[in-house]
Amino acid sequence: MDSIFQRYNNQILYTTILLIVLFTIRALIVITVKKIGRTSGTTEARAGLIGRYATVTLVLIAILIEAFILGAETRDITLVFSSVFAVIGIALFAIWSILSNITSGVIMFFSFPYKVGDKIKIHDKDYPVIAIIEDIRAFQLILREDNGNLVTYPNNLILQKAVTLLQKDALDDSGSSIL
Repeated sequence: MDSIFQRYNNQILYTTILLIVLFTIRALIVITVKKIGRTSGTTEARAGLIGRYATVTLVLIAILIEAFILGAETRDITLVFSSVFAVIGIALFAIWSILSNITSGVIMFFSFPYKVGDKIKIHDKDYPVIAIIEDIRAFQLILREDNGNLVTYPNNLILQKAVTLLQKDALDDSGSSIL
């Protein structure tokens, strides 16, 4: 048992350092995302989702670095990653709209000027929507129209359309829009 530790002493040390660094970076990212979420008024669930995305990214980076620590050759890693990315690329092309919505959800977490409870108007020529934002999820916005209808609007489309935040003075006494 001692010979294993002596033989792989450097790899164990480097792996330990890698794990400490990556756990520290992950903790900083999660704390920062939660702080941004609180200041922007988003839900804890959305901040947790962004934290999970960061964790998955860090795990993939850790696997790559660990392969080098354990002595894998660059050409071997390149071959594995090119093969994996070819398969993933084909699969992702088939589900590009889901990835587009997830990416839009991440962008909206950091820069979306509207929050839950705001009344907005989406200027869509095919289906204009005036509704209150009930929830912002990974794939779509959940909107409630004045007549009670529930509308789900894809995140990637909300970033492509003009959106107006309806002010209190844009509503009549009954709470319905006068626009």
